[in-house]
Amino acid sequence: MFDDIRPYHDDEVVAVIQKLIEETDLQTSIASLKMPRLFKTLPALSRALVKFSLKMRVKKVICTDTIQQEVAKYLNHLMKDSSTSFTYHGLDKLDNSKATLFISNHRDIILDAALVNLALFQSGMNTVHAAVGDNLLDKPWVSDLMRLNKCFVVKRSEKTKRAMLQASKQLSSFIHHSLTTNKENIWIAQREGRAKDGIDKTNSALISMLLLNKDKKTPICDYLQELNIVPVAISYEFDPCDKDKAIELAAKEAHGEYNKSADEDFKSMTQGLVGEKGQIHIEFCAPLQGDFADSKAIANAIDQQIIANYKLYDSNLAAYTLLHHESTQPPMAEQLKQRMQGLTASQQHWLLTMYANPVVGKNELLENN
Repeated sequence: MFDDIRPYHDDEVVAVIQKLIEETDLQTSIASLKMPRLFKTLPALSRALVKFSLKMRVKKVICTDTIQQEVAKYLNHLMKDSSTSFTYHGLDKLDNSKATLFISNHRDIILDAALVNLALFQSGMNTVHAAVGDNLLDKPWVSDLMRLNKCFVVKRSEKTKRAMLQASKQLSSFIHHSLTTNKENIWIAQREGRAKDGIDKTNSALISMLLLNKDKKTPICDYLQELNIVPVAISYEFDPCDKDKAIELAAKEAHGEYNKSADEDFKSMTQGLVGEKGQIHIEFCAPLQGDFADSKAIANAIDQQIIANYKLYDSNLAAYTLLHHESTQPPMAEQLKQRMQGLTASQQHWLLTMYANPVVGKNELLENN
């Protein structure tokens, strides 16, 4: 029923890894990232070295738990190189006897879910099955890598409304089954695509999808208890992809569209992982409770928790000040100006906007409450 979207099971891991080791595209991707000079001059040799290294490193990888342990080691190393601090709070609010559906804001293609997992792993809690859109899985080996690392597939490329509805029903059923029967934690972003403009808003269609599996006789509040939704606010001091996002937003403003290059998503994934992020904080909010009228009300409740618990950094406050031409020269202003070098005036405006919008969101939340 879920074989085409679920993560790989433990008894499938070894065979999938052996197949991946032989993938030339994977060898090329790693070689070009890890040994760019050698790859440029001797590509065949660099791929052979990658293949040998992979064979050595995966000898002890026999199940998803061992994969998670290796990923945690890599993430810890990555955070030391690309961030100044990584903190999280709120896990003590969770009931460990129940599986949890984490719904977070979405800023980075891979890192959002990976950091939620790292916080859970460091706290001795079960890591998540994470949602990934099939638009990012254009190559079979990429899909294999994701599904090895406890990811499940969200079908976004179906051609007809009927096929999309069937895919949504399957996904809704899979998430409910994973939470209630398999007792697996789940992570999904609050919306399709990253919040490039810094506005964190839950798509009510996501909530409608989650409720598709609900029996008509079951009240929404009871079904929400089964899903055990926990909103998550992820705050980055710096966005490694900020310049690229600003260029895209300026292009859409000027021309009404933006055409991605063939490998743009892969470059964004890589840049998000290795680029400078400064401070990072994850706030695990209180489990969602209440008697909500519909999907929009549920989405609004998630938004309020994420915005209220989003951690503002000097980068956010400085961008807000610079946008509003206030007379004071805020801390971090020079660093933001350095990040904007080479951008047009419109692109600079969008870069500041994406950092300033979390401040705007908090101000609006305070005004409305």
